[in-house]
Parts: sequence; C-alpha cells; structure tokens
Amino acid sequence: RSAKMTDAQLDHALDLMRRLNPQEADENISGLITLLPTLAEGLESNTDRPLKIKRDKEKMRDYLICDFNREKDSYRSPWSNAYDPPLEEGILPSERLRDLEILANSAFDTYRSLYYEGGLASVYLMDAEGGSGFEAAVLIKKMSEGLHGTKGCWDAIHIFAVQDKPAARNATYKLSSTFLLWIESAGEGQGSTKLGGVFERQAEQDMHVADPTAHVANLGHMVEDMENRMRTMLHEGYFGKAKSIISQVRSQDGTAAERSWADLQRASAEAIARLPKRERAAP
Repeated sequence: RSAKMTDAQLDHALDLMRRLNPQEADENISGLITLLPTLAEGLESNTDRPLKIKRDKEKMRDYLICDFNREKDSYRSPWSNAYDPPLEEGILPSERLRDLEILANSAFDTYRSLYYEGGLASVYLMDAEGGSGFEAAVLIKKMSEGLHGTKGCWDAIHIFAVQDKPAARNATYKLSSTFLLWIESAGEGQGSTKLGGVFERQAEQDMHVADPTAHVANLGHMVEDMENRMRTMLHEGYFGKAKSIISQVRSQDGTAAERSWADLQRASAEAIARLPKRERAAP
C-alpha cells in the first residue's frame, strides 16, 4: 500500500511540475521534496528542465546539453565530438553514425534559422544496443526579449528511437517530444502576467530509407510536423484559454481598461510571433 501511495504521489507531483513555470523547476522541486522527501529521486530524474548551453572551446561554438549527451559529469559536443570536462572512456557514436550526426547538425541549423530566426540547435546520435538502429536527440532553444517588458523561452526536446529494416528499405521512427515554454509580460498599466508549462507528445511512423542520409530528412519531417502541431495547439488552445480567463477575472471600466487589454494583447502577440513559424522548411 505504501508503494502504491508513493507512486500516486509521484504522478501527482510530476503532473503539478508540468503546469508550473519551467524556469522555476529547481525551486519547485526543492519545495516538493521538503514536503515529501521520499519523492526526491523520482522528481529529480523525471522532471524536464530548460536546456542549458555550453561552449566548445576547441571549435568556439555553443551547444545544448541534456542527459542524452551526458556521461558522468561530462557532456559531449556535437562539433568536436569530445567530452567536456575530458573523459577517457566516454561513449562515442560509430564512425558511420558520427558522419550522419555532422550532417544532421548542419541540416537542423538551417531549420533553426528558417523557423526560429535565431536560437540554438544541437543534434546527437548514438548507436542502439544490438546494432539494428540508433537513437537521436534533437534539441532546440530560443530565448527572446521584446518590447513592453516581454520576455520568454522555448525549449524543444525531441528524442527518437529508430529501428532500421534494411530488407524493406524503411525504418520505424518513435518520437517523444517535450516542449518547455514560458512567457513573462510586465508594463505600466497592465500589471504582470506569467504563462508557462511543459507539454509532451508522442508519434510513430514508418518511412522510406533510400540511403543512410535519408534518416536526416525523415527526422526533419517528423520534428517539423510535431512542432507545427504543437504551435497550433498553443495558439488556439493554451493562449486562447488564457485570454478567456483573463477576460473574466479582470474587471475594469472605460478607455483605461481597453488600453490595458490592448497592451497585453500586443505583448502576447509579439511573444507568439517569436515561436516557430508554420511555413514548411524541412532540413
């Protein structure tokens, strides 16, 4: 009974974390652990946090880090293929997969530029156990600050499990995507508004593989598809619901209220405009 109780508490705690501002994840986890110390390990290992940035000192380029490219306390750079801090026995992709990883980073850098008009993207590939496929992580981060005191951040974490089927010349792609979003708006006459949360989606698809490089295009199509669907959901559902709630709870009179609401709409529109574009731009 105690184990079932702990599992239920962990599920509720993780559900709560997905509804809170991702930027405050560490503070929120600390508070929950103070209340329920038995949840410490589960919360630490299952809570998604905003992506962090490291600098490749050899190639002089920034890259994103997460558990996928971590080994002990070191992180592998997609540019130099080296761990920082240096690690003698760090796991590296095979030569064939490393060539594909270089191609994928170039392709998604173009994707990032076209869709995000800035930000940072990193792609990591690793050989799957058994040698019949591979795993991939596509990471994208965009931070921005706009007028009227608005600022926000979009983190997209796409994890793939790819199963090759050479005889059929195709592959099965299983995708698990996590999006962390937060937007803050503050200005004279409109008060302070904070929106944030974590969204998770999954997809699976069989796709043709004429040659190994086709994997990069297939990954690109699935990421593009997922991000377009997520953006539509956010625009029509999440922000639409937030607008409805604000309209009901904020009661003001006269032109001052109209001006305040117009300022909030403009600030939100600017933040939404800096999310990925919907035009197709596959790698």
